[in-house]
Amino acid sequence: MKKNKAIRLTLAIVGCAVTISSCEHSEAKAQNQKKQKTIAMIKDNARGVINNTNSPYVKLKSIDIGDCQWTEGFWAEKWKQAEETMVPYMGSLLKGDIGHGLNNFKIAAGLKDGEHKGWWWHDGDFYKWMEASMYIYAVNQNEKIVQEMDEIIEIIGKAQQENGYLSTPIIIRDDLAPFSNRRYHELYNSGHLLTSACIHHRVTGKTNFLDIAIKHADYLYDLFVPISPELERFGFNQTQIMGLVELYRTVQDKRYLTLAEQFINLRGTYEINDTEATKGYPIGDMVQERVPLRKETEAVGHAVLALYYYAGAADVYAETGEKALIEALDRLWNNVTNKKMYVTGAVGQTHYGRSSRLDKIEEGFIDEYMMPNMTAYNETCANICNSMFNYRMLTLTGDAKHGDIMELVLHNSGISGIGLGGKDYYYSNPLRKIDAALDYENMNVEFPERQPYLKCFCCPPNLVRTIAKSPAWAYSKTENGIAVNLYGGNELETTLVDGSNIKISQKSNYPWDGLVEITIEESKSESFEVLLRIPAWAKGSTLNVNGVTVENIVPGSFAKIEREWSTGDKVSLNMPMQTKFIEGHPRIEEVRNQVAVKRGPVVYALESPDLPKGTDITDVYISGSAKMKAVHKPKLLGGITTIETDLHIRKDELKGMYNEVSKPTLETYSTQLIPYFTWSNRGQGEMTVFMPVIWN
Repeated sequence: MKKNKAIRLTLAIVGCAVTISSCEHSEAKAQNQKKQKTIAMIKDNARGVINNTNSPYVKLKSIDIGDCQWTEGFWAEKWKQAEETMVPYMGSLLKGDIGHGLNNFKIAAGLKDGEHKGWWWHDGDFYKWMEASMYIYAVNQNEKIVQEMDEIIEIIGKAQQENGYLSTPIIIRDDLAPFSNRRYHELYNSGHLLTSACIHHRVTGKTNFLDIAIKHADYLYDLFVPISPELERFGFNQTQIMGLVELYRTVQDKRYLTLAEQFINLRGTYEINDTEATKGYPIGDMVQERVPLRKETEAVGHAVLALYYYAGAADVYAETGEKALIEALDRLWNNVTNKKMYVTGAVGQTHYGRSSRLDKIEEGFIDEYMMPNMTAYNETCANICNSMFNYRMLTLTGDAKHGDIMELVLHNSGISGIGLGGKDYYYSNPLRKIDAALDYENMNVEFPERQPYLKCFCCPPNLVRTIAKSPAWAYSKTENGIAVNLYGGNELETTLVDGSNIKISQKSNYPWDGLVEITIEESKSESFEVLLRIPAWAKGSTLNVNGVTVENIVPGSFAKIEREWSTGDKVSLNMPMQTKFIEGHPRIEEVRNQVAVKRGPVVYALESPDLPKGTDITDVYISGSAKMKAVHKPKLLGGITTIETDLHIRKDELKGMYNEVSKPTLETYSTQLIPYFTWSNRGQGEMTVFMPVIWN
């Protein structure tokens, strides 16, 4: 598509004509100069992964990207793998002919002949990989990463249209007009563009990518404000809300915050009928447009769309403090967490179904407590979005329960989407796998084993960028101190809100061991607080400072230690890692009389390689009195703690749909359970999280 054609087609959608005068050019130039001055003023203290440094309605402020580094243990190993394998391998896919991401930008820029490949939202997935690369650079300072990004950004800039429009499938195809149908996911691409550009600027200080983002955001503002009926239903894949808020935080142009809030305000304000703009993609609850957010009581529809929506609304609340928004987010969090979330932190119960209001939905939420195991969809993106939403809610409320969900996802359903080698992926994350019951040939994103590439590639870069930015989630700044959100060996060097320096080191073999030792390496002499999240599961935890016990440790809250600190002061937190049975709510019919096994934040699973050959996973029972022994095995599955126990295997064979039954024959078998996130790394086989329990 020629650049002037993109302008003409866009204007045709809203039925207007625009003449750009020299006066308007001058005004735009002056506005851009103002933005650049603002960037220069705030960039020194504005490098948070979500930059809420100056957000007035936030209790926990982000540390700067790069302030924390994992140094040893579980997350250090994951992060190192992201640096050395995950991000480079993903780049080779997306820059090559398999992923075709960079090729799309080259074709749109006129630098290469060819056709667009990938789904409509593939640009956004490419931006996520770029964002992940920036998190890696923030720590390792490898200038080759920046050089590579500069080359890519130059191509993206050439692909961008003169009016700021940027979505390669539409630019490349001459038969499609910008914003003619929302199923083209242009605003999803926009959101990831804006976010990635902001992160690039915060980490490098450069404005080459940010300039593209500003030009694009200005285009979006001019297009959507004031809103026209033809465009009011386009904001359904809500990454653009987060991206616009981050851009507002970066350049302080309030128009971007206004537009972000408008995308929230539009939902649920129009008739729910198919139009030319909606044909080809489900309507209503599927895209959270039937009920205004501030009145909604239930999480509905596509789980990724919903949780991006909630996360974006949380970002808007951080700037506006609107009571109705936070009340709605609290209601929706409660509905997701207590009525629609799996024990692994996964969300989105089904691939195809209907909402409680009888709208067709895909990849999303269905009725409360309807939690299938084998057909559980649990898209990796949705699980990651759950952690993103909870991270934002943690910053807004300071409530440790949000950190607990963040941690649950990160140790289970978030990282189960990638193989232990860092090069193969799952899109869905069920809690039970029975190969004979699944027709993989007629499934589009479910596979018997992880795949080296997924045509729908949204999940892999989302997962990898989360691992890459995980150090930035480990701590937050309080009004006068620091909060410890996540545990693992790391070093933190940052400034507190008052500008004073603080250095902290943390040693721990978490999540395999519950002992955490934190040392103050440098701090101000005046009193300040250190908050430590005590997970709700960590009953019986003990805490001391320099050997002196801290009393009143309450699981599910932050323990607060406020004092004058000195270099060398040591904080020791010991969280008992007891192996526990977890049962579901009585209304979850799929797990009645079954239990899952959990130790600390890690959920466990039983897998075929740990059973006698030919054993069906559905023939396995667990005893309520079985001894559970945690054994660390450094050479198994990358180094994990297993749970050794005795299980019972039913030996009689069931042939019909219904069978007469008497007391079955059970044989005892000594075996192990493995962390859920490590399943499907030993060849194709069956797996289950929940097992029927026999109470002795």
